[in-house]
Amino acid sequence: MTDALPSPGRLLCLLLLAAGLALAALAQDQDNSPRLPRARYRSGQEVLDAFAPISAQMRDSIVELNVKEDTVALGVVVDTNGLVLTKASEIKSGRLTCWLASGKEVEAQLLAADDDNDVALVRVKAAGLKPVQWASNPVVEGQWAITPGLADTPQAVGIISTIPHRIRPQRALIGVDFDLDATRPTVGLLESGFGAEEAGVKPGDIFVAVDGASVTNSQQVIEILREFRDGQTVRIRFKRAGREFDASIKMMTPKAGQAGFRSYDNERENRLSGDVSLRNEGFEQVIQHDTVLEPWQCGGPLVNLDGKVIGLNIARASRFATYALPSGLTRQILAKLKSKAEQPQSAAMKSPTDER
Repeated sequence: MTDALPSPGRLLCLLLLAAGLALAALAQDQDNSPRLPRARYRSGQEVLDAFAPISAQMRDSIVELNVKEDTVALGVVVDTNGLVLTKASEIKSGRLTCWLASGKEVEAQLLAADDDNDVALVRVKAAGLKPVQWASNPVVEGQWAITPGLADTPQAVGIISTIPHRIRPQRALIGVDFDLDATRPTVGLLESGFGAEEAGVKPGDIFVAVDGASVTNSQQVIEILREFRDGQTVRIRFKRAGREFDASIKMMTPKAGQAGFRSYDNERENRLSGDVSLRNEGFEQVIQHDTVLEPWQCGGPLVNLDGKVIGLNIARASRFATYALPSGLTRQILAKLKSKAEQPQSAAMKSPTDER
């Protein structure tokens, strides 16, 4: 007598039972598998302790900058006279001071800034500070990157993700739509609330030159404007009714509700695990590493296993990326800022930190 085949209902029950047993076995295997203690994750205390000797030797080469008693950035000591480099956009108006590794708070003064690379030169009124040593070898992907602070253990550690590369600025606009039927780059429509409207530009005006470069088509205009950041002013020559004139137009990043505004999913995602730096785009050259830093932890040095500076942490860019200016570029910026600081300072160039 042949065994009868199981009914569809019974077969379904057998399949569900088998699946349940398999999941239970898998869960048991996972429960029995070894787990890494939290202290041994990359941001764990045991890992940070392992890099303590490197961080400890850097303490006297780092300061914490405060504006109105709020810590806004780290800074790196670059000479024995108290000169410090830091992140410029975090130095707002107000009394500027620095905390030293000794636990002492001292006065500081903003001397000069490089807006293109968001670097500021500050003089700290303290003696005995130790200048950093700069690395001469190029960085490589996969090498350790350490962010020291005032403590014996580092702020964080990470891995170099990419070799130096350029980061373009966030898209900013002047607020015009081109006349697509025109043979020359011609203003078709003006967007309300943008710089072109405020500068008196009108529909029918023809672009002649942008930032000193002659243009003959709309793509040339777009490519030149792409290099300007929000808040910067670009000089554009127009032609209207046979006469040429210049207009200084402020670049603006579109806000929600304005023409040209786009909400990027990855930008929203980047902010899910913490704040990013307000200025995190538009750098000539950066090293990217996967260290998770708070915005105030930028402005200080990024060092290798020899304790030498491979970069200046300049921005927390996303959930998984922090940018640092390479040491070679940082030293070039330092030389320019020293020269700029030696020039007589006009009233218009007065440091914002002079306000008390």
